[in-house]
Amino acid sequence: MKRHTAREKAFQILFQLDINDNEPQQAIEAFLETEESDDFLKKLVEGVTEQKVKIDAIISENLENWTINRIASVERTILRIATFEITFMDDIPNNVSINEAVELGNTYGDDKSGKFVNGVLSKIVA
Repeated sequence: MKRHTAREKAFQILFQLDINDNEPQQAIEAFLETEESDDFLKKLVEGVTEQKVKIDAIISENLENWTINRIASVERTILRIATFEITFMDDIPNNVSINEAVELGNTYGDDKSGKFVNGVLSKIVA
């Protein structure tokens, strides 16, 4: 599975976990059903879930006139994935994480999501 596809699937799984309080492994298995699991996908879902408190603190520190709870679930989930990559995964360049997050925002959010995600992540890496 390509990393872009893994990120997209991780986004969908984490979005569901944000709404339903399931176990990450169960959510991955239920979502993938017949597809083979992917190490990168698993690392993103489990990593974001395990580091959620730290990730949310980092995001919150870089918000202007917003709180983490006021951010729509789509943008919040995308920011969590990218912040996890930036903070905890040294093998991915920051600009790749940001570009992938902006693309997810443009695909799954509204017309302002990509710009919002880009703005917050740019402050995080500055």
